[in-house]
Amino acid sequence: MAVDDKKPVILVTGANGQLGSEMRQLSPHYPGYNFLFASRNELAIEDKNAVSDFFKNHVINYCINCAAYTAVDRAESEKATAFAVNADAPAFLALQCKENGAPFIHISTDYVYDGSKKQPLKEADATGPLNIYGASKLRGEELVLQNNPSSVIIRTSWVYSVYGNNFVKTMLRLFKERDKLNVVNDQVGCPTYAADIASVIMKLIGRMENGSHYSGIVNFCDSGITTWYEFAVAIKEYVNSSCDISPVPSSQYPTPAKRPHYSVLDTAKIKKMLGTEIPSWKDSLHRCLKLYFEMNPA
Repeated sequence: MAVDDKKPVILVTGANGQLGSEMRQLSPHYPGYNFLFASRNELAIEDKNAVSDFFKNHVINYCINCAAYTAVDRAESEKATAFAVNADAPAFLALQCKENGAPFIHISTDYVYDGSKKQPLKEADATGPLNIYGASKLRGEELVLQNNPSSVIIRTSWVYSVYGNNFVKTMLRLFKERDKLNVVNDQVGCPTYAADIASVIMKLIGRMENGSHYSGIVNFCDSGITTWYEFAVAIKEYVNSSCDISPVPSSQYPTPAKRPHYSVLDTAKIKKMLGTEIPSWKDSLHRCLKLYFEMNPA
């Protein structure tokens, strides 16, 4: 199929991950753009020369970095890999975008915060990652803004999708395998449907196409506040599972990586930027589960 050279080209890295897959599903609704989806096989973003060559060989008008090392516990023992993918790689992409005049949109995480606050976290609030994953993502933010100050960094939280590995799909599997489950109830945050992140990114690009300029860090998550336990119960109720879910403190569920106890993101900035309403986490969860069962009929 011939490519329309007049259309802006959007490069999406991490094309096979949760958000990359949601971008792919959304792309047919944006016929005014040519999308270039690059998985790790097509573009090893932690290889500086590979990134440089890729930009030389393709016209790229926007770059959305959906690629990340997201195995939070494994990162504790794979620090070098986590930093290569989450810090060095976005720095390389940001630099190439600057050199090619292409806006760069990078996805970060609530895990850059330490969880000590008790009210929604603003973009300018102090960071203090508790684990290697969060530290690698924070370093990525710093390097991106050093290399390309006009970059946009979107911090999000508790991401799930019908694609990839995530809490929702893990719960659906465990409901079939077990009669009882313990889920932590002292970590507070905002579940976010990756499809909602994809929609916000395209709204942002649409504004840029119309001459708006954005840069710096902005928070985005679905609205409402919950715990992992309450999140699990909401999934259980939707599927009418008989699994007995018990709330437990984090101390009873030790993991290699420490998690923040509170990482609710304040989204006032992005609401004002885009003039957009943000769906509730429960409504988005229901949309995701409905699609999941349409794609995976019993």
